[in-house]
Amino acid sequence: MSAIERLLSAFPLYSEDLKIDLTQPSGRFQWLLASILFGARISEKISCKTYRAFLEEGIDSPEKILSAGWDRLVIILDAGGYVRYDFSTATRLINIMSRLLERYGSLEELYQQSSDTSDLENRLKEFKGIGPVTVQIFLREMRAVWEINPEVSSRALEIAECLGIDLEELSKELLSRVETALIKLYLRCCKKKRCSQCPFSALCRCRYGSWAL
Repeated sequence: MSAIERLLSAFPLYSEDLKIDLTQPSGRFQWLLASILFGARISEKISCKTYRAFLEEGIDSPEKILSAGWDRLVIILDAGGYVRYDFSTATRLINIMSRLLERYGSLEELYQQSSDTSDLENRLKEFKGIGPVTVQIFLREMRAVWEINPEVSSRALEIAECLGIDLEELSKELLSRVETALIKLYLRCCKKKRCSQCPFSALCRCRYGSWAL
């Protein structure tokens, strides 16, 4: 089994972890919401738990987020473990959803009005509370759905090089899946310096590199 096949077997897309259907407009908005949660300096486990808390409360659209109001959003964020960022994230979500509906009407219309990937990235970053990290997370898994080609993250490129994977040979959905898998590998093993526990340690050329020590 190749390194890519092993990565794909071990690490599915985050949207799949969260049972989000990216082929549907509702699913694409849900992934934006999840990406906003992932974009904070907080663990992926808490981000996933918080997203599921939103879903359990039926808060899965811009209109529902605004209808819920700040106080209820804080309660949901706290239930997911998003305690350190509960107030600021509630405010950020309200601001983002208000501007999204006022300027575009929907996430789909925002995409339709974008002339290319760069324009789409800039439009997303115009929202106060959506920065480069959130944009990168969101668009990474949208390659297979929208006609876009966002740059691969530097972290994914680094881990790919360590495993001898040439990402320039990949595109669309396969690139999305491999990039996401590489990010997961980094977060769960490389970042925590768990080389001895890494299922890819035998393949890794950088196991004893400076960042992995």
